[in-house]
Amino acid sequence: MTVAKPASRPDVPHFSSGPCAKRPGWTPQNLKDAALGRSHRAKIGKTRLKLAIDLTREVLEIPADYRIGIVPASDTGAVEMALWSLLGPRPVTAIAWESFGEGWITDVVKQLKLKDVAKLTAGYGEIPDLAKADPASDIIFTWNGTTSGVRVPNADWISATREGLTICDATSAAFAQPLDWAKLDVVTFSWQKALGGEAAHGMLIVSPRAVARLESYTPPWPLPKIFRMTKGGKLIEGIFTGETINTPSMLCVEDYLDALNWAKSVGGLNGMIARADANAKVLSDWVAKTPWIDFLALDPAIRSNTSVCLKVVDSAITSLPSEAQADFAKKLVAAIEKEGAGYDFGYYRDAPPGLRIWCGATVEASNVALLTQWIDWAFAETKASLAKAA
Repeated sequence: MTVAKPASRPDVPHFSSGPCAKRPGWTPQNLKDAALGRSHRAKIGKTRLKLAIDLTREVLEIPADYRIGIVPASDTGAVEMALWSLLGPRPVTAIAWESFGEGWITDVVKQLKLKDVAKLTAGYGEIPDLAKADPASDIIFTWNGTTSGVRVPNADWISATREGLTICDATSAAFAQPLDWAKLDVVTFSWQKALGGEAAHGMLIVSPRAVARLESYTPPWPLPKIFRMTKGGKLIEGIFTGETINTPSMLCVEDYLDALNWAKSVGGLNGMIARADANAKVLSDWVAKTPWIDFLALDPAIRSNTSVCLKVVDSAITSLPSEAQADFAKKLVAAIEKEGAGYDFGYYRDAPPGLRIWCGATVEASNVALLTQWIDWAFAETKASLAKAA
């Protein structure tokens, strides 16, 4: 089958799942007011950091009694702070259905060496039985599995009368999916995901229940300085008002502020969710009419609207050895990247071979539609080359 090369390319061919596409209309000029060369502890620095926290609360509609902190080392650093500071006094239920969730299980079992740990796991494209999560335990989970394209359908499975804490890695869900704050005690994300911000800074959001744990429990293991959130048994409130533990990049802070203000301009949280849903629908409509491709997550109820993961289902490809299938997927992506029509949308290294296309709100639906045309072309070209080689 021959497919004509598309006549048009996406205006912004960036479909990476992190760092993600900058918001529409972004230019470096947007950062001209950054407090460069100034201390983050000076009044101007503290003001911008506090504004970042306040706008985060406004756009994500975070309850007033939840504290929001800017912390080191992106989403990973934020999750690690929570795990190392909060876990220990209760059993743990660790839930994973892709690589990052598996990473948190490794931390809990092999690094913190906790003994009373229940693991609920599932393969790529699936999700565990969430009803098995013990409300008496501390529960760790990702809201949206970035490398599998699988998200939790809702938070109904979390007990409103739970005894333990819920620790939620929401880095590819925040700003694109509604988070049920009443069911979440710790929420983390990074700027470089759904807002298209810059990397290396994380956000740590904690409920009053999590604060109570921090102030009443001292872990038996040493805590590095960048993990410490209490002093003398009391929360260090400055962390949650813009007095960061380590030195932040004020250029990145300014970029985050720009992204938050853009989010407000497109309708806030509801507008951001609608944009992500519209992008994901473009792919859903394309998959429905394209026989050789399908979603990795077959159940629409758990299918991500941000990190959309796809698999090739053409029998000529699926009959190949796994290494050859992986090679085919890589060559397909490489053909499009060579044309400058789409970048960084290959599958995650630990996931089944296929595609992973970011559909968060900073991406335009028109560009997703153009990308699908290029994927059709690249599939036909790559398959023809494979047949010729055989």
